[in-house]
Amino acid sequence: MRRPPLRRRFMSEINVVPYIDVMLVLLVIFMVTAPLITQGVKVDLPQADAAVISEATSEPVIITMDQFGDLYLDVGEAKNRPVDRETLLVRVKAVLKHNPRVPIMIRGDAAVDYGRVVEAMVLVQAAGAPSVGLITTPSERREP
Repeated sequence: MRRPPLRRRFMSEINVVPYIDVMLVLLVIFMVTAPLITQGVKVDLPQADAAVISEATSEPVIITMDQFGDLYLDVGEAKNRPVDRETLLVRVKAVLKHNPRVPIMIRGDAAVDYGRVVEAMVLVQAAGAPSVGLITTPSERREP
């Protein structure tokens, strides 16, 4: 007597262990690289009671001046590296040629000489900017 052939059942479970391993590796990679991505220039902004600009139609171009008088521009490939005056002039001209209504803002350190900030403002106006804004932090109000 011959036995009928046994039918194999399909396995309907998914093995998720390899996916968990991959997710843990990605988690470790992101945890290590996240602090490296958030770099910036340390600037101690002066405090002033100024009105908040709410009419910004586009992202402003921000020029940062650190305590040593080095200029940084948030446009281009080298955002966290100092730029010289000629490079700043060329890049701001290019931005203004592309979008003439983009707001230009200068973020100067409180320790830098005011004359250096004014020189940067004159340089930006020479590039064709009709007006230049200054970025400050709100002053701390003291309650009586």
